[in-house]
Amino acid sequence: MITSHILVAEDDGPLGALLYYNLEAEGYQVEVVTRGDEAETRLMENVPDLLVLDWMMPGVSGIELCRRLRARPETGRLPIMMLTARGEENDRVLGLATGADDYLVKPFSMPELVARIRALLRRAKPHALANVLAIKDLLLDRQEHRVFRNGCPVHVGPREYRLLEFLMMFPGRVFSRGQLLDSVWGDTISTDERTVDVHIGRLRKSINAGRSADLIRTVRGTGYSIAYE
Repeated sequence: MITSHILVAEDDGPLGALLYYNLEAEGYQVEVVTRGDEAETRLMENVPDLLVLDWMMPGVSGIELCRRLRARPETGRLPIMMLTARGEENDRVLGLATGADDYLVKPFSMPELVARIRALLRRAKPHALANVLAIKDLLLDRQEHRVFRNGCPVHVGPREYRLLEFLMMFPGRVFSRGQLLDSVWGDTISTDERTVDVHIGRLRKSINAGRSADLIRTVRGTGYSIAYE
């Protein structure tokens, strides 16, 4: 099953490795990059569930990257935990004012970092427990197992419903066909990855009837995502 994906942007190699192993031990899917421009490229390809961002990095500084991310619709709500050696009040204020959700001064304890990350992820994913999921004019009612587009009911099959529900739980995040198979079909089912393409096609046909805008995005060579709010 899919777990939360955390991107760590930290140019200190030993600290990056420490973050990787500790967060992976907590069950997160972790990726570490050492440059700000590399982090920006990764974020344009695939939006994680949370970004751990060092203030000072080569390429693009953490504070500048934070500004850029907050200006983009796809990453405007991305939870950002900023790490820095700058502990003065003015620096903390600047970091938070730029868009960081939390701020931790080095050196810090790993248990505190993990606890803060858990809290950020809980606040960032209320939709995981919501009875109704909504993206633009598309609405999915979990209690009634019904889908609406622009206020009109949309018929989708059981598998397409589960696929849509899963994508709507993680708006903007790109999932590979293998990840979708594991999370929607379950790892007990032996299914070819091309099956995902077939069901995505059916889902598109259902929710885009009447020439509505296509909310499902195909990322060539990677997989699928649903439009971010």
